[in-house]
Amino acid sequence: MKNYPEILDAFALPKGERSAVPFGNGHINNTFLIRIAGTDKQYILQRINSYVFTHPKEVMENMQHVTSFLRGKIAAEGGNPDRETITLVPSRSGEAYAEDSDGQVWRVMLFVPDTFSPELPDDLGVLEECGGAFGRFARLLNDFPAASLHETIRAFHDTPARLRQLEDAVQRDPHGRLQDVAGEVAFARSRALDTCFLTDAHAAGELPLRVTHNDTKVNNVLLDKTTGKAVCVIDLDTVMPGLLAYDFGDAVRVGACSAAEDEQDLDKIHLVLPKYRAFSCGFLSELNGMLSREELLSLEAGARLMTLENGLRFLADHLNGDIYFKIHRPGQNLDRARAQFALFRDMEKHSDEMKSILLELYNG
Repeated sequence: MKNYPEILDAFALPKGERSAVPFGNGHINNTFLIRIAGTDKQYILQRINSYVFTHPKEVMENMQHVTSFLRGKIAAEGGNPDRETITLVPSRSGEAYAEDSDGQVWRVMLFVPDTFSPELPDDLGVLEECGGAFGRFARLLNDFPAASLHETIRAFHDTPARLRQLEDAVQRDPHGRLQDVAGEVAFARSRALDTCFLTDAHAAGELPLRVTHNDTKVNNVLLDKTTGKAVCVIDLDTVMPGLLAYDFGDAVRVGACSAAEDEQDLDKIHLVLPKYRAFSCGFLSELNGMLSREELLSLEAGARLMTLENGLRFLADHLNGDIYFKIHRPGQNLDRARAQFALFRDMEKHSDEMKSILLELYNG
């Protein structure tokens, strides 16, 4: 691993012989588990992907401010900040990161022992725990000044902008693929008004700006190996100002779908309502008294729009030649787009039921 000894020397770590092994299955940052002889603590070393995050120091400023705030809140509630949120190890110069000789930005975090990350569970209890973890994350950051955070990926959940990006790909058609996706493009255009729902509601003052995680997959929650209870939320690179509907919606899009994201048999794709209910139950249990009726019901719209938005992104990337999302076979991004659109259609059919579940579960 290039620059590994050099970069570790830049952090305030215990002395002792060090070892580093690749860790996790993330696709963005290079991640390593660090062991140091003579100490029982372990550490996570990551190099921030500067292609995805063009301003990695802003990523780290967000992360430092948010985790510091969370640590104070957790301690005030009698919790263990070293276990219930990410602990950044400072560099020897006092920063939350260090740069290597190539100008790459690295960070070191305390490893949280005796935990695991779930992968798309069928267990409703696990989904409820993950919902609770993301709900608690939102609750603890309820009074954090969201607008003070950097936008680490510009217009990340601007769904109207995602439709415009698709239209740009359609107009250019750089790889001659448009002729095979006329139906998908027509469907995307037919939902143009839907794309504006959340952004218009925020502009009208109906939905508050909050600190949002923006990558609420269940494997970004650590669960205790013994109890199965949620410990903390991880992967805070995309923490930035946003709408609560983004976090709820993206989690439902992935966690409550009946099939894989690239399923080719569209008849297999639908919203699994018991999974939706389980995640909603955990999420809302942490937010009592926090949400207006408008924000509560926006969560249902978030599930639909995050699904539509990802379909738009997959379709645009297919037309552009698969330059953003990695593929493992030809046409995979088109399959992903079709699967997202199929899930969106099913959510449309169950929209009233989804709203009823939210109203039933929430005690505001």
